[in-house]
Order: sequence, then C-alpha cells, then structure tokens
Amino acid sequence: MTSSAQSIEFRVSKELKAKLLEWSIVKTYKEGDVILNENAHIRSIPMVNRGSIRVMRTEKDGREILLYYIKAGESCVMSFLGGLHNETSKLKAEVEEDAEIWFLPIDKVPLLMRDYPEWLDYIFKLYHKRFEELLEVINAVAFKKVDERLLLLLNKKAELSQNKTISVTHEQLANELGTARVVVSRLLKQLEIGGAVKLGRNRITLLQ
Repeated sequence: MTSSAQSIEFRVSKELKAKLLEWSIVKTYKEGDVILNENAHIRSIPMVNRGSIRVMRTEKDGREILLYYIKAGESCVMSFLGGLHNETSKLKAEVEEDAEIWFLPIDKVPLLMRDYPEWLDYIFKLYHKRFEELLEVINAVAFKKVDERLLLLLNKKAELSQNKTISVTHEQLANELGTARVVVSRLLKQLEIGGAVKLGRNRITLLQ
C-alpha cells in the first residue's frame, strides 16, 4: 500500500502524501465498473492512482454525454464540492481503464484544508482544469459536427491509453457523444473509407 502511494503524482509535500495514505481507503476496479452514480450520496473523494475514469452526465431519457476523464494523479473536483455541501452526485463516474482508486473520507477534507494549504491549491488547479474541459465540451456540442467530435473523442482515448488501437464499442462511443449508435457506425465507416481509421470487432485503430 505504501509503494502505491508514491506513484500518485500529487505535487504536494511528503507530509501531505503520508496523511493521504493514512486516511484513504484503496480499492481496485475493472473497466466498466461504476464507482459513483447520479443522485448517490458522496461520502468520499476518489483519487486515481492507476488507470482512468470517465465522468458522464445522464438525461432522463437515458442518453449520456462524456464530460471529462480523471487520469492517474487526479481527483474528482465535483465530488469535492458536492461532498463539502452534503449534496448528492450530479454525475456518473465509470472506470475507463482498470483502476486503483484512493477514497478520502469527506470528513477528512476540512482537516486537510485547515492544515495543508497546498491541498486546497491542488483542488483549485483541478477545478480550473475541469472548467476548461467543460468549456471544450460545450464548444464541441455547439459548433462541431458529430464526425469531428467522434474523431476528437477517439484521439482523446488513444492519448489516454497511449495506444492507437482502442478497445471500444459503437454503443459506448454513441453514449459518450450523446448520439445514436447507428450514427456512430455510419460515421466510423466514412472515416474508414477516408483512411482515418481501421475498424475491427470492438476495436478501432487510428491511422492518422
């Protein structure tokens, strides 16, 4: 457990890392596992040590849209804010790649804020990053065509996994884009004809 702690890329002091290690609960998850559902009570803040999480917003009709990813060394600022104000989750968090996650109990957060100003600085930096990512989502939905958004999503997944070949279904891509599976399948076929991707069974390889 101690060795895992050192791989979390929090740019904070050794003293704060030790405190996070002391107070956190470590759990491992497989790809596709849901670690937080909408309307669930927030009892702890997840910090990703290994793997990644995708954060989604779900509408009443079941449609979803990807908001952002939480990568290794990052935390969920929305959980931070919701937990402090005793609110339920407004988002769904699902494991993108097999992950090891640290859960910091929400009642420890005020103590860290009081004793470690660098912890609050870390949260503010994450908040700024998430705000910029949400602006990108708004910009893409408002001004980009679905095929452009699809290609952007594929490139983001390739960057996240550091692999040009992505294991993903058309249904999952449709959910993350907030569109229909048939639309994604048609656009992927067009991208393949155009030489941008190579399609396989639940696999897509970026060629450009």
